[in-house]
Amino acid sequence: MIEIKLEGLNARQKMLADIMWELEGYEDVERFMAALPKRERIECQGIIEMMKMELVESYREGMQVEKTPEADRVIQKLLDKR
Repeated sequence: MIEIKLEGLNARQKMLADIMWELEGYEDVERFMAALPKRERIECQGIIEMMKMELVESYREGMQVEKTPEADRVIQKLLDKR
């Protein structure tokens, strides 16, 4: 399993991220999130977006892709929306 590091999460968000990361598939994540109060569901959605961005970055680094201005621009737009 790939290991990623998410910066800036508080203790509750880290716990939610760990739980979601350990689940088998996205359907399991959706079921988990459906059982949570609205605030935690929204946090989970944000955490999932952070995970996606971090995975893209780790794959990019693993493929030794250094100059990706278009991808950098898209990632920055996503970060700016937060």
